[in-house]
Amino acid sequence: MMVRHEQIETNGISLHVVSAGEGDPVIFCHGFPGLWYSWRHQLEAVAAAGWRAIAIDQRGYGRSDRPLDPALYDADQAMADMTGLLDALGYGKAVFVGHDFGAQQVCNLAVRRSDRVAGAVVMSCPYDFDLAGRGGRGRSPATADAGMDWGGGMRPSEAFAAAAREHFLHLHYFQAIGPAERELGGRPREFLERLFWALSGEGGYADYRSHPSEGTGYLDVLAEAPPLPWRWMTAEDMDHYVAEFMRGGPERAFVGGLNSYRAADRNWELGEPFADADITVPTLFIAGAQDIVLRMIAPDALDIMRRRTPDLRGVELIEGAGHFVQMEQPAATNAALLRFLGSLREGK
Repeated sequence: MMVRHEQIETNGISLHVVSAGEGDPVIFCHGFPGLWYSWRHQLEAVAAAGWRAIAIDQRGYGRSDRPLDPALYDADQAMADMTGLLDALGYGKAVFVGHDFGAQQVCNLAVRRSDRVAGAVVMSCPYDFDLAGRGGRGRSPATADAGMDWGGGMRPSEAFAAAAREHFLHLHYFQAIGPAERELGGRPREFLERLFWALSGEGGYADYRSHPSEGTGYLDVLAEAPPLPWRWMTAEDMDHYVAEFMRGGPERAFVGGLNSYRAADRNWELGEPFADADITVPTLFIAGAQDIVLRMIAPDALDIMRRRTPDLRGVELIEGAGHFVQMEQPAATNAALLRFLGSLREGK
């Protein structure tokens, strides 16, 4: 596949942008741990269908700028990166596809900047169940969410801390600046291999509940991964991830993801005026049927999303995939994505 690599100035930073094809834009927004490369299986398929497929390294990742200040990773900054990218490329709006933290970013755009969003594909994290989401309750009083590992009805850091009193929770561990940078930046290949495997459909991330918070690091709760290649990841793929994350050195290797966790309280505050808002643009939800996220959030999360997303055109739970559905089952992911894009083109 032939792709174009560019560095584009937007919102005060330089973003690494990779694109293929010509036509109306479809912008792919990855999560953690991710890169533009996480969409390698989607770019060709979407471009072949007559769209301009655009994947980015988010701020803090890969070949994009990596500011250290957690305040520079809040929802407003993430949205401004994308609206600035549209402006730089000369587009009024785009279809946005977001996975993990990218799903949060796309949902925020769909609610708060719907004038720039032609359609939204939300992957893994349902609407209003991201780290700063309110679990569909809007401005209702804070209460605990039955079945959730963090309470969507309270300030995120407080919810993380409450859960961490019972067992290790990475959401809490990542709040302090320093320990995670040293641990993960010092062992990047081991971290990436273990995390990609643990969150996959064949992994076993739920084991974290058996570890206490005190004295536990993230690698302690991630089982050793089997040797590469895996069905959906080659050794060369992993080499690429490690090299791109380590471009910034150990201190900045994973700063994009870590600071996105640290922005949860600020995002909670920024989201308050929109707490009762629905997503009204055409939307598709895709997740791996074995995604651990769907077991960590409220059991009725998908029903809540259906109520809050009136033009939801599908909920695709793809068998044989965990958290990284676009890599674990690329053909099924592409088929669902292309059906949705086709419905937009037909004006349905």
